[in-house]
Amino acid sequence: MMVVAIKAGILACAALMLAPSASRCETAKPDAADSAAIQSCIKSASGGSRERERCIGIIADPCTEQPDAQSTAGQVACAAREFAVWDDILNETYRRLRDGLDARQKIKLRVMQRAWIESRERSCAFYWDFFRGTMASPMSAFCNNRETARRALFLLGFLDNAEGR
Repeated sequence: MMVVAIKAGILACAALMLAPSASRCETAKPDAADSAAIQSCIKSASGGSRERERCIGIIADPCTEQPDAQSTAGQVACAAREFAVWDDILNETYRRLRDGLDARQKIKLRVMQRAWIESRERSCAFYWDFFRGTMASPMSAFCNNRETARRALFLLGFLDNAEGR
């Protein structure tokens, strides 16, 4: 039952990500096994953000090789599946980082994060402006996944420093 609900959420997210103006999906909950795989990868990476970047794609890339992921919607669903994990990590990291900052730093973090969200949205939407076809859907979805993952790792670096790791 839970797997069906997760798959339905991912497919709903994938459908949203196919639309040119929608590049974010906030409804899909990450799969527990996917979350565990990415968290394990992050923890095993030594050397900071660059080393951790090897964790980007560990769910989505193998997913795209599956027979049911050969369509545009299937490719987008693969990206959405991993995006759900990175978005969850990003939100949790942001919350934990924010909670340890003073009032001035909290404001600057919020401003910085809002600017990044706008940049990600514009950057990933450009695939639609440039390619104007169905191949823009998976390209935009993978862009959202990649940029969200990179941002999560960026903020995680600050959180690690703040927590003395």
